[in-house]
Amino acid sequence: MTRIIAGAARGARLEVPGVGTRPTSDRVRESLFGALEALSAIDGARVLDLYAGSGALGLEALSRGAASADLVERGRQAAAIVRRNAAVVAKAAGRSAGRVHEGAVHTYLQRAAGPFDLVFTDPPYDLDDAAMTADLVALAPLLSPDAVVVVERARRATPPNFGAAGLELFREKSYGDTTLWWAEPAADEGSSADDQPETESQSR
Repeated sequence: MTRIIAGAARGARLEVPGVGTRPTSDRVRESLFGALEALSAIDGARVLDLYAGSGALGLEALSRGAASADLVERGRQAAAIVRRNAAVVAKAAGRSAGRVHEGAVHTYLQRAAGPFDLVFTDPPYDLDDAAMTADLVALAPLLSPDAVVVVERARRATPPNFGAAGLELFREKSYGDTTLWWAEPAADEGSSADDQPETESQSR
């Protein structure tokens, strides 16, 4: 079990699939969402949670004021758990704005409408780099101009190829064996070429 950390559904308990998923720890989620709130990236956002697992990231965003959350999970049992968790959060928060899509992420991205303001993608560690890049390329047209994309992968993994999708890295932070990469749509020509992404490392 895990829980919603803050917001209207604070303390709501969420089921976690027992096999085939890698839930983001409460500690990483707390740091992630603190940073997102500092960016004013959650309130009213249209959220997309790819490789949703338990749905904890998208549902945390809903609890904290996101306008909607689309949660995509291929595994049948995991998708059923996401639906139950979405119902728990809807009841605790007094509203329902979570939509669960059972199916492959890349297939979903090819037919989704968007736009999305905040995207979480936490693919399996064995997803290869080409598939990760293909996801980002398919995602790019669905983003709002000020969107934030957060990718979670193993610290040892190759950094996401944001450039192939017209995205720019602006923050990177590691927690033990996990790294979060943050990106946004590339700036228009004429923006400063001296801007550098923020890079942090934090051990457990």
